[in-house]
Amino acid sequence: MNRNRYKQNSAGAVIVAAGESKRMGGQDKLFTRIGGEPLLARVIDAFNGCTAIEQIVVVLREERMGEARRLIVSHDWSKVIDCCIGGRRRQDSVMAGLERLGKYEWVIIHDGARPLVTTDLIDRGLEEAEETGAAVAAVPVTDTIKVAGEDRIVQHTPSRESLWAVQTPQVFRSDIIREAYRRAKEDVTDDASLVERAGHEVKLYWGSYDNIKVTTPDDLALAEILLRKRQG
Repeated sequence: MNRNRYKQNSAGAVIVAAGESKRMGGQDKLFTRIGGEPLLARVIDAFNGCTAIEQIVVVLREERMGEARRLIVSHDWSKVIDCCIGGRRRQDSVMAGLERLGKYEWVIIHDGARPLVTTDLIDRGLEEAEETGAAVAAVPVTDTIKVAGEDRIVQHTPSRESLWAVQTPQVFRSDIIREAYRRAKEDVTDDASLVERAGHEVKLYWGSYDNIKVTTPDDLALAEILLRKRQG
């Protein structure tokens, strides 16, 4: 598929960065530096550099708004049009971002804690979403997975061949994701779950094992190593 079709600013992006960093030992992961830049800055850089994206909304905790606005001004990211306060649940934060985003054919949602996202990964998501209106970056699971009850007794072991670990970016046709959020009642851990429950097909596309989510200090150290490897 020709990527040039996406050079007409056909997409908006919501970067969800309203988490509390509970497992970071007192650090705010979004403003911790990797490779000399705040983690959040590396995420926004990738999206600001994507030709398909015209607008970016960043969703944050209220106490980080001032720091985020200073970061945006210092980097002169022309596509960041708003920062807004997130909600109690991830889906509340995404909805807050969607409400501030302009009307575009495509919406891309990304976790602010995945700093190694690339413009190529974003572009490929837009390509793949053409088929069903929804596409999610994912990688095949490499570990054996066990399903257990509350007593931690193994109930069964699913075949690894059919298991994928879901990442972001997650790309949706705007009408699909907005309708899914309007209908949302239960808690979910990713946006694609809402789209699936609304009856839409979601396509997985190849993500990257480097596209890790920083949740713990060990993840932060790994992200630093992966970034150095990428930079040569």
